[in-house]
Amino acid sequence: MTPYSKKEEIQAVLEARHQNVFAFLGPHTVGGDKQVVRTFQPYADKVTVICGGTRFEAKRLHNDGFFEVETPRGSYTLELADNAGNARCIWDAYSFGLLLGDQDMYYFREGTHQRLWEVLGASLKSVDGVAGCQFAVWAPNAQRVSVIGDWNRWDGRVHTMRNRVEAGIWEIFIPGITELTHYKFELIDKHGHMRVKSDPMAVFSQHGTQTASLTFDLERYRWTDGEWMQTRTSRDVYRSAMSIYEVHLGSWKRKSEQGNRLLSYRELADDLVPYVKNLGFTHVEIMGIAEHPFDGSWGYQVTGYFAPTSRFGNPDEFRELVDRFHQAGIGVILDWVPGHFPKDDHGLAKFDGTALYEHEDPRLGEHMDWGTLIFNYGRHEVKNFLISNALYWLDEFHIDGLRVDAVASMLYLDYSRKAGEWVPNHLGGRENLDAIAFMRELNSVCYAKHPGTTIIAEESTAWPGVSRPVSTGGLGFGFKWNMGWMNDSLRYMHEDPVHRKYHHGEATFSMIYAYDENFILVLSHDEVVHGKGSLINKMPGDRWQKFANLRMFLAWMWMHPGKKLLFMGGEFGQWDEWNHARSLDWHLFLGEEHSGLQRLVKDLNHFYSSRPALHVKDHEAGGFAWLDANDADNSIFAFTRSSPDGDKVSVVVNATPVVRKNYRVGVSDGGSYRELLNTDAASYAGSGVSVGAGFQAQQVPWQGQPWSVVVDLPPLATLVIGR
Repeated sequence: MTPYSKKEEIQAVLEARHQNVFAFLGPHTVGGDKQVVRTFQPYADKVTVICGGTRFEAKRLHNDGFFEVETPRGSYTLELADNAGNARCIWDAYSFGLLLGDQDMYYFREGTHQRLWEVLGASLKSVDGVAGCQFAVWAPNAQRVSVIGDWNRWDGRVHTMRNRVEAGIWEIFIPGITELTHYKFELIDKHGHMRVKSDPMAVFSQHGTQTASLTFDLERYRWTDGEWMQTRTSRDVYRSAMSIYEVHLGSWKRKSEQGNRLLSYRELADDLVPYVKNLGFTHVEIMGIAEHPFDGSWGYQVTGYFAPTSRFGNPDEFRELVDRFHQAGIGVILDWVPGHFPKDDHGLAKFDGTALYEHEDPRLGEHMDWGTLIFNYGRHEVKNFLISNALYWLDEFHIDGLRVDAVASMLYLDYSRKAGEWVPNHLGGRENLDAIAFMRELNSVCYAKHPGTTIIAEESTAWPGVSRPVSTGGLGFGFKWNMGWMNDSLRYMHEDPVHRKYHHGEATFSMIYAYDENFILVLSHDEVVHGKGSLINKMPGDRWQKFANLRMFLAWMWMHPGKKLLFMGGEFGQWDEWNHARSLDWHLFLGEEHSGLQRLVKDLNHFYSSRPALHVKDHEAGGFAWLDANDADNSIFAFTRSSPDGDKVSVVVNATPVVRKNYRVGVSDGGSYRELLNTDAASYAGSGVSVGAGFQAQQVPWQGQPWSVVVDLPPLATLVIGR
């Protein structure tokens, strides 16, 4: 092949199509102790190379801004001047050598690089004593990649990157780039088309219609949660209380007097942290925090997997929110979305003109229901991107757990697909074997690197062993959302009390499989949107019955084996179903029923946390026993919860508005008993039917117990008795 002439190479640089720009621009040795410096500066009228304290004026070889000069060998700077006499000095981006090491390349290709955010993306650093920013992006099929931004007038000709063909990564170090600089990557893709992409590894990004990435220094923040992080590693999350307040930061509270303004991370730290603390929740789960362009996706269509959304502030301000939760003794769980990503032009879709992160075949690579794309979990680099992202949140943001969204859609190749719309695996089955392997590796790596954290699966099918160890054939998640309990119990609660006796099994069925997984009982955001109505409006009856039903239901949930999750607004009886675009209805606290319901949730959390019987054996048979699961005619069910240290409580649920006089409840021991919790108490805006304190057990065997007590069961109420 005939080598290019200098003229042809210059033209290729000017047109941003040079195949190896570092081999032509920058310093190149000539004659042993000399170097020729070539630079493309389209916005300079004059270029002077300053080398060893001596100035060398460069010759303009092309009117579009190509300059060349011979100097002694050595480091140099470029002085760029215009005809008006304005001048500035810069270091030449093309004077720096290879940036990424062989090990980084190897582990990335292998799919095992656990700190990928320190290699790819934009890293503010010094190279050879020069401050600037290292940019690197994976785009193996691109013909050319450039960094564009404010400093180079978004001109893709100016900072074309070096192609590290051994890993398909493009890199460049640009001196002088400082924090909060806007940038993107401009690519000529495999097919010769130009694409402008946000940085997949950006740690800070714009949101909405503005989609630039921003440089940010992650090394500056100083954490103050050392005590929390130290004790976290020894905390047994399975035998501890876990009650989770699920919150959407954009609609928990807004500044209505300021045009419906969003609260900042710092304002949320001032308001949300003490609120959650006061209610006694042990954890908060934050919906959709990674950067996303569309508010209506609630954060589940992610374009910036490494960037906390800038809607509420910068990454350090989000860290401050997490820090403040930890100082208050509250764990932080993030929703994490490795199941799909949107098709937005600036995002991951067809990143270098090929199906790089997704599958080429839409039968494998597209969610038709959601209009999104599915990650190719079998590709090492894609798996590395996702697992490194999970580690990033746990490491850089001290996150205590990740709730993995839509696991069922990842497990099944035929998820929401008709015959002919999906491709079986190589064994002929419907299981997504690559996704299964990915999830097992994800969980194994996260638990090994960050003991004390947890990974939670939102999984809605009967897939076996979701929360069982990888070593025993499970998927390795720490917990699984109990969607079965949620569906059955909400269906039961929707029934008019007069009809509940015909649906009694829906209230008791969950105990048949309660220990198949490490379950979290959930009343999540999904149950209060899209016309499903709010929790309070799911309850039948008049206003009094609605509140009584909801109080009864929440206490039943808190007494049932399994960890707890409640979506914001449910704790005080929000009437309207959730709307992501506006605040919760905090004015409702003018009504005593709403404040009474909130007071009950607070008491439930503190009671649940303080009684070992209610959490120590959440996931082990033996901590629960039915007293009576079969009183369908009266719509009553009763059970006990106990712990190895002897703590025990008895729970009776009366799901009708009828006061049941002289109801006998079996107890294990004689002596005095008292009412520990009663959802019909006047303090909760109930009718005030109370069994009182200090009633004595009778030596009358009942419900399989040697002793019993006789109480009046309050209407539509959960009653807890014990010592």
